[in-house]
Amino acid sequence: LQALQVQDDGLLAALRESQNRVRSMSLIHQTLYQSHDLARVDFQRFLDELMPSLSEAYRSVAGEVHIKVRAPHTALPINEAIPCGLVINELVSNALKHGFAQGRGGQIEVAVAQAESGSIELSVSNDGHAIADEQSLRKSSSLGLQLVRLLTRQLKGSLDIQLADPTRFTLRFQLGAGA
Repeated sequence: LQALQVQDDGLLAALRESQNRVRSMSLIHQTLYQSHDLARVDFQRFLDELMPSLSEAYRSVAGEVHIKVRAPHTALPINEAIPCGLVINELVSNALKHGFAQGRGGQIEVAVAQAESGSIELSVSNDGHAIADEQSLRKSSSLGLQLVRLLTRQLKGSLDIQLADPTRFTLRFQLGAGA
């Protein structure tokens, strides 16, 4: 409702990003409540619902971007599903906003894999514009990347970043380590 009253483009963009974060969290809860197992979130189902809403939210910025999701047989406990959902929300939003700005098209791939050992590997890659350099990424004051780093620490995980060909963020963590 506030977005309808705002004239400032920067403030409007910030409100829309907050709206996407809230939508991501509510989708996790909705997916959980609709599942047969109330302790775990079917992450493939969650991502299949989240990606179209993110594509729609950034349609005016990005060109024709196809989002491929691979998270077969991945069910996460709610305490880890929420931070993972927020990380993916931020990384896909950033890719759409910055990697595919000015109508550039391409592909984003979101993959979540769960090993028998209980480790999780989550990656978001795209073939859009590369990230300028590692130093500018470290100094980035964007709320989105700060949130990704904070959530990685919360999960007691590690974050690897590949700057180009393709740009890829990979988060690894052990299930139950951040609980």
